[in-house]
Amino acid sequence: MDELFQDFIKTNDLFTHDDRILLGLSGGIDSMVMLHLMTSAGLDVYAAHCNFKLRGAESDEDQIFVESECRRQNIRFIPGAFNTKEYAAEKGISLQMAARELRYEWFLKLLGDLDCRYVAIAHNKNDVAETFLINLLRGTGLRGLTGIRPKTGSIVRPLLFADRKSISEYASHHNILHREDSSNYETKYLRNYVRHAIIPEFEKISPGFIGNIYDTAGRLKEADAIFSETIENKFSYLFESQGNDYIVSINSLSGLHPLPAYLYGFLKRWNFPREVTEDILVAMQGGTSGKQFYSPTHRLIRDREHLIITALPVHGLTRYYIDEDSTTLSEPLNMRISKHRHQPGFKIPADRNIACVDAGMLHYPLLLRKWQKGDYFQPLGMGGLKKLSDFFIDNKFSIAQKERVWILASGSRIVWIAGHRLDDRFRITERTKDILMIEILE
Repeated sequence: MDELFQDFIKTNDLFTHDDRILLGLSGGIDSMVMLHLMTSAGLDVYAAHCNFKLRGAESDEDQIFVESECRRQNIRFIPGAFNTKEYAAEKGISLQMAARELRYEWFLKLLGDLDCRYVAIAHNKNDVAETFLINLLRGTGLRGLTGIRPKTGSIVRPLLFADRKSISEYASHHNILHREDSSNYETKYLRNYVRHAIIPEFEKISPGFIGNIYDTAGRLKEADAIFSETIENKFSYLFESQGNDYIVSINSLSGLHPLPAYLYGFLKRWNFPREVTEDILVAMQGGTSGKQFYSPTHRLIRDREHLIITALPVHGLTRYYIDEDSTTLSEPLNMRISKHRHQPGFKIPADRNIACVDAGMLHYPLLLRKWQKGDYFQPLGMGGLKKLSDFFIDNKFSIAQKERVWILASGSRIVWIAGHRLDDRFRITERTKDILMIEILE
């Protein structure tokens, strides 16, 4: 096994002999075999042990055992104690999830504190098979069936090449002491039930079941890599970035096959679950324009011939006042404000983000606000009033674009639809004495 261990580390580029490795030691057979393999290979290791305070005296005895073994082998030992039940209650998560979060958060903190390069966790082939079956039961999709990766950022799993049987045989051969966690046999936990009740039945049918699942997960990982690359290539070709938003033609999406797989592949980056993606697919095929769909972080709008994806708005102030002596504004728009004497030959910059208005027509404070239903203005160059909603329709504003519009108002009158259109009543004329220039800085 020592040779297989070395080969696995090299093949998967887990770490080098120059790296100091922090070992996550529970005291169980897997982690203690990992410790033996690491020290036998002459690697520089520290050991960290998590006491989750979930099994009373048994938890404390695990810590005492690991500390004793580390002292015997002259390995630096770092203990960590956690109030796991309290953490789980605060977060509203299971004890297993709480322990996992606490463990990894602490391990990653220790990396910096101890000048270690990686954290090594003693997952094995059986863990891959268990995770595969659990994710299959939960319907997590392709990514969930790709197994546990040998290396994820600063986390390495150098024991993934071995199954539990070979680990047990190695421990017996080398007289490796270890602890047994009594909770590992409680089948009320899904993983334990899969381990003790389901997998043995499969092994009766196929003795090589664990290895077969491990190999299958590896092939699915390769398939997932191909799928992800295809998705990224199509995404960069089809989706157009508009600031922080993305827009894609419904017609161009409809030419992709199989469309459900492509659509889910595109949208999962914005955390849209599969069931919402299925509803979006229905809306694409004949839904009403303006229909909206939500993920925890984003919103998708079915807008005429396009899908528009925007981040969920952060609700803040919707009204900002501008005094007569103001020269800048940092939010909600980055603006520069300056006053100029109207001189003969003055030319208004041809830039939609710059408004030049007759300062004598303004009443302070000016107000920068969101548009409201019932708003109207007199578009520059027109003789009559127009509803703002009609202006949006005429200029084919999407829902997202309308929501981002800011209105500069003087009293009850609109001065400027910021970045879009000036009100004719505030235009510069031959009677204008002073000009107020408002610039939106990109």
